[in-house]
Amino acid sequence: MSRSLVQPVGQERLTNVAVVRLKKRGTRFEIACYKNKVLSWRSGVEKDLDEVLQSHTVYTNVSKDDQTKICLEILDKGELQVAGKERESQLSSQFRDIATIVMQKTYNPETRGPYTISLIESLMHEIHFAVDPHRGSKKQALEVIHELQKHFPIKRSPMRLRLIVPEQEFSPLSEKLTAWNATIVSKDQTGSQISVICELDPGFYRECEGLMMKLHGRYEVLALSVHAEGDTVIDQYDDHEDEPSRSLNESSDFDLSKKKESTDSDFLKKELADLC
Repeated sequence: MSRSLVQPVGQERLTNVAVVRLKKRGTRFEIACYKNKVLSWRSGVEKDLDEVLQSHTVYTNVSKDDQTKICLEILDKGELQVAGKERESQLSSQFRDIATIVMQKTYNPETRGPYTISLIESLMHEIHFAVDPHRGSKKQALEVIHELQKHFPIKRSPMRLRLIVPEQEFSPLSEKLTAWNATIVSKDQTGSQISVICELDPGFYRECEGLMMKLHGRYEVLALSVHAEGDTVIDQYDDHEDEPSRSLNESSDFDLSKKKESTDSDFLKKELADLC
């Protein structure tokens, strides 16, 4: 077997070929893949191995093992060798993705309006933020927000919730909302139940969820992110009054221990998991 990787004939070196390397027990193994297909394979988008590998040949001094099996292990765990321009393009794209998430989740408390994407990118450069290509954009965006808050006037956009508790439990709920610096948008009472629509910093979401369980309350997430300048209209939620609010003791979109059947519910669950 060849001891070094042979580039396919008629193809420009490191332009059409992505080399993936894996070192195991002191020996380095290499496989030749099609450009841009490795990341698609690892993310689960590409399922056909032949669409990823240019050859089922492992380039090293191994001779007896199942080469396709070795190819799979290298493809999943190996270090992707990316050409300079391609790496720069990937980092630039992820930087933009992170900036977009930051823009969507924040606002300027001085102007009460959202930041522009170009300004967010400029601020990220000022704090010398460097993209980690091995980590998710959402997690890095939350870290960027935390760092930006140390230097610039920027706040997390609040999420909007409808909280429903028994009348006798409203006092402890009100105290907590005050402690969380939440904004109460509206308050209504129907029989022995009090319903409150409020805007809350996403960082308190888990604590709020626990409080509603303790108070035997119910809640709905009306908006994951509301910009301070009032992009979201309260009246658009009036039609929710005729729907039963979700109890923490019932099977619902917000019972995180139950399997979701709806794609929308799965998406919301993932978004809520990324809030903290």
